[in-house]
Formats: sequence, structure tokens, C-alpha cells
Amino acid sequence: MTQPDQQRISAPVPVAAVAAGSALAAPRKKPRTPAPASQIDPPARPARASTDHLSGVQKAAIIVRVLLAEGIDIKIEALPSELQAELTKALGTMRLIDRSTMRAVIEEFVDMLEQVGVSFPEGIEGAIALLGGRLDDRAARQLRAMMNGGGDHDPWAVLEAAEEADLLDILSVESEAIGAVLLSKLSTDKAAGLLMKLPQERAQALAIAVSQTEAIAPPAVARIGATLARQVSEKPERAFTKPPAKRFGEILNSSSADLRDSLLQGLDAADQTFASGVRKALFTFADIAKRVPALAVPDIVRDISDEDFKTIIAGRDPSDAETIEFLLGNMSKRLAETLREDAEALPQPKPADREAAARRVTSIIRTMADAGRITLLPEEETD
Repeated sequence: MTQPDQQRISAPVPVAAVAAGSALAAPRKKPRTPAPASQIDPPARPARASTDHLSGVQKAAIIVRVLLAEGIDIKIEALPSELQAELTKALGTMRLIDRSTMRAVIEEFVDMLEQVGVSFPEGIEGAIALLGGRLDDRAARQLRAMMNGGGDHDPWAVLEAAEEADLLDILSVESEAIGAVLLSKLSTDKAAGLLMKLPQERAQALAIAVSQTEAIAPPAVARIGATLARQVSEKPERAFTKPPAKRFGEILNSSSADLRDSLLQGLDAADQTFASGVRKALFTFADIAKRVPALAVPDIVRDISDEDFKTIIAGRDPSDAETIEFLLGNMSKRLAETLREDAEALPQPKPADREAAARRVTSIIRTMADAGRITLLPEEETD
């Protein structure tokens, strides 16, 4: 292949054009300035070879073969599976293509590219991805429900795409008959996931109600679906994205132990349900040994100040002992020994200083977890 040919095919190529079976090349070179009339006209450009004997898929195969030979990566996996199969079959059955035919296929694609103004994503999911975070969650859920085959007037598609928390609220407050209809119309996996998160007594009552849904007439089911879908879709916007218990638990994470214990005692007396939710949201220094994977400790140690480690160890607080041994036991042996020796040489810090250091360590771990750098073990595995 000549140098001009290499330049011609080196431009990025939309994979959708390959899927359509179009020929491929980069924009042509700019036309030269016409020679003065006194000069002899250059020889005429040879006529383009005919490509009528090639199918669209065969032309696409030629393009892909040329690009791969030039070391250009094409995202073939982005094509629909049917087109991937057809393209692979064509690559496997074609043999030799002469240079003039290859050049003609490339030039055809140049002509096609020069006429393209802008391309749009395929399907609603592609459009949602293109818009990124510019759509609110409700609009995105409704669009996906339409994409899943329900159309914009199918209430059950809207409910299938609804957030799990909204459906759990419905199953908790609506009658058992309504809940049974909802579970029966949702996908099996989604219904099972909801049942597992309901209290056992409620789940048992809904199971019995499902057995009594056989006689419900289709119009009644349609009315139930429309009402529930409207209830989910018209849910008012919330000022806070996190539940109250989780928000307050995160506040207590950064408070002193005395204040945290005092407030939790008051919450237990005033609202045990809220207090239970707050406790689940807590993540304190004592929780580190239970919820941090041992393999994540080396990464955590790199972000934590040695001075905070030494202060906590020197504090010799019995409630810190398990977490201290967990962290020291899962870092490098040399570093652990150095921290122990340095901490023993320190005077015992004030309780407030030790607690402040422990809060800083805990805050760093929570920040790493929120950023996805580490994954905390779930609550149910902390026994």
C-alpha cells in the first residue's frame, strides 16, 4: 500500500458505517491549484473499478481487513451480534481482492463519509447514555420502561422499572390483595427480591394473598396497575437523597463517643425504629475489624498518618484493642513492629486526642469506601 493510501485510511472510522456494509477511507487530499494554461494538463485519473459484484457485507469485510492490517482498532463488539456473525463469515470466506477493487471500495466509503453530517445513538438506552446525567432519575426509569416493551402507557412496565424502595413502601402500606397483584405482575426475580426484604409476617400474608388472585378480573388488575404506576411516577421530589436514619448516623460517625451514646439512648426511648436505622448507619473505629476486608488494610495504611496510628495504640483503650490488632496483623510485619515500638515510647495521650485520631482513621476508610477504592463487608456479615 502506498503512502497516500496509508494516510487515507488512518482516520478514525465509525463502526456503525462498517455495520452498514459501506466502504471505508479518510477524507481525500485537498485539490491542487490548477496549473497555468501554458502547462500541459496532467493525465486523467483512471476510472474507478466496479464493485457491483460485492455485497455490502463483503465491502465491510474489506474495510475491516485493511484497517486491521494498518493496526487500527475497530470496536466490532459494539455491533449487534447478527452483524458480527455476518462480518466474521465474510472474512472467513473471501480470498484475494485486487488493489484496484480495494481502492474502489475505500473511495466509495470516502464519498459516503463526506455526506454524513451527524450520527445519532441507536435506541433509547444509547440516547440515555448520550445525555449522561442530564436526565433526572424518574425520566430515565420511565424511558427504560418504554424500551423494555411496555410503551409509555403500560403501568406494569413503569412499576418494573421503579426503585425497589418505592415498591417496598407499596407492599408495606397497601392491602394484601393489592400487594399480591403487584407481586404477580412483576418479574420473578424482582418479586423474589422484594419478598426477601419484607418482614417475615408481611411476606407470609402476601404469599397467602397471591393464592387468591386467580379470580381477579383483568379490568381490576389494569386499574390497580394504573393507580400504582401513577403513585410511583408522581412521587414528589425529595430534598434529601439519603434516608433520615442514614443521614443522622453519618453525623454521629463524626461525633464523640459520649455524645453518640447519649443521643442513641434518647433515640431508643423516643423512636426505636429510627434508632435502629441510625445504628445500622454507624461506622466507628470498633467496626473496622468487622467490616473491612483484611486484603484492603495495606491500601488503607498508606492513607493513614503514622502519628494517628501511634496515638491510638498508645491510648491503650480496651474498646480499640480488636481493631488495632486487626490492622497491625494485616499490614507489613516490619511496619507493625515499628508502630508498636514507637507507640510504647510515647506518653499516654489524652482520651480526646486518642478519640480524634480514631475518628480520622474511620473517616478515611469511609471516604475510600464511598470512592469505590475499597468495599466494606455488609452489615449482616458482622456477627
